[in-house]
Amino acid sequence: MTIRPESLTVPSTGILDDARRRDDLDPLTQYARGFATDGATHLNGNSLGPPRESLAGELDRVVTAQWAPRQVQAWFRDGWLDLPRTVGDKLALLLGAGPGQIMVAGETTSTTLFNALVAACRLRPDRPVLLIEAESFPTDLYIASSVARLLDRELVAESRTGFDAYLREHGQQVAAALAAPVDFRTGERREIRPTTALCHASGALSVWDLSHAAGVLPVDLDANAVDLAVGCGYKYLGGGPGAPAFLYLPVRFQSTVDFPLTGWHGHARPFEMGPAFEPATDIEQARTGTPPLLSLAALNHALAPLVEVGIHALHQRTRELSEFFLECLAERDPELLRCLASPREADRRGGHLALRVPDADAVERALADSGVHVDSRPPDLIRFAFAPLYVTHEQVWRAVDALGRALEGLR
Repeated sequence: MTIRPESLTVPSTGILDDARRRDDLDPLTQYARGFATDGATHLNGNSLGPPRESLAGELDRVVTAQWAPRQVQAWFRDGWLDLPRTVGDKLALLLGAGPGQIMVAGETTSTTLFNALVAACRLRPDRPVLLIEAESFPTDLYIASSVARLLDRELVAESRTGFDAYLREHGQQVAAALAAPVDFRTGERREIRPTTALCHASGALSVWDLSHAAGVLPVDLDANAVDLAVGCGYKYLGGGPGAPAFLYLPVRFQSTVDFPLTGWHGHARPFEMGPAFEPATDIEQARTGTPPLLSLAALNHALAPLVEVGIHALHQRTRELSEFFLECLAERDPELLRCLASPREADRRGGHLALRVPDADAVERALADSGVHVDSRPPDLIRFAFAPLYVTHEQVWRAVDALGRALEGLR
């Protein structure tokens, strides 16, 4: 089922009353009651957002009804062995991919990105350059640098605008180009389709880090002809601490890709225990070792309401919450709008907004004392993320009110 909230046009008799009316009219508000927020407002980039209230019961069911009575047989009788692909196919519904193209192998985002980048470079063995945006998330920069050293490639880090220019001018030298559809600091969007098309025009491969987009922004991997993509299981997907990452590998590469991490679960016949690695011929080759079952179960549980609602309704709700945040800023103190570091146009943003404020760390701590969780990024950014299923319009209003009071207290 896909739930699509209607346009919420409400006459305002005060912005708090307006917030409550919007929540009453939006059917997605009902989901917020299903999260264990402990009364706090969670706008902290969703690196570790609140779990669903029912998560403890689900994990207890896995442990007491599956693990305890069946032990190793639960891998086969309870679908544990298939869970990396089962969860991947659920993610595919949110990411615009067909079944059998996403694997949640149980690895970290760093490990999964390493696997993807090495594989992409091996698919273009005669090209000397690995291209990345200079403003990328630190993990991406570190992993790309390691891959370049390992494979004796040149790592080229270009600015946001220079990235596309480099592809136009030197794309024939590029093996793979790594980018993200959402800037982790400001939330500014990079459109996937035109950048991927630039890669393909010169024969380079596009690799996308979807960590700040998955679950909140339509990315349409198949329609945009993305070559490889990775992303984490936390943030907007809500899989919890250390939730495993995912890897997207379209069918067109599954017969030719050569992953560097060749664990026994990626073997064509893993239980034959042969001495030589023979990769599976489908997405199963993206598996490595035995996956972390409880983490996979938690991620699987977190995805259920997201898939039920659908990515377009999730995206619409996030847009409305972020736009309402700006309305509240204008009403609370119009000068605060001057602090906006994110694009003002909603179509140019992902799921979060960033403000530039002095003493951002102190502001974060003051907001936490008020029950509002945000996060800061050096040197002066404070981020507000609008996870669509557990953030409400009233919470947005309360966050802006707390922000105003925190800034006044630090002046």
